[in-house]
Amino acid sequence: MVKREDYAYILDIIPPEQMLIKDPSLIKKGFPRNEVYVQAVGEQFFTLLELTLKPNATAEVGERVYIGSGTRDKVNKIVRRISYDELTNEAKNALPEVVAKIVKAQENRFVDFFNKAGPITLKMHSLELLRGIGKKTLWQILEERRKKPFQSFEDIKSRVGIDPEKLIIDRILRELQGADQYRIFVG
Repeated sequence: MVKREDYAYILDIIPPEQMLIKDPSLIKKGFPRNEVYVQAVGEQFFTLLELTLKPNATAEVGERVYIGSGTRDKVNKIVRRISYDELTNEAKNALPEVVAKIVKAQENRFVDFFNKAGPITLKMHSLELLRGIGKKTLWQILEERRKKPFQSFEDIKSRVGIDPEKLIIDRILRELQGADQYRIFVG
């Protein structure tokens, strides 16, 4: 089953002339000179995408745009999935802030991860994939969530003494960069 994104956040806007400089072979492919390309990250599976905007549509870095099936107001088409290495420097610079925006907006989803995360193997728990969580902190989290499920990032912070938001953002960025064999947030 292919995981599809419905919304994405703009990371960089690439004018047509810049696309031709980046990839001159586009001329042979009948590259339309008036299309504006954007690099974006999906909000559900953190899929890195290259999109084109509709003629006369404008967008800003950090803006949330609809990319699902049906009528789109700004996005013309999804060109392709891209890797972290294919991101422009501007997109790489914008990525941490945009990922933080997504994590904040979906706090309940990530708090739920802390409440329901389980083991990956007999010797490793999925919570240990978050940098900074070792065995001692893991047991503290498991004990606290047994008493009462976590309600918010602030609740986790006050009961366990870690910054869950920062740990999740760091993990998502590492997964996007391909830094780990396990993926828990990036689809």
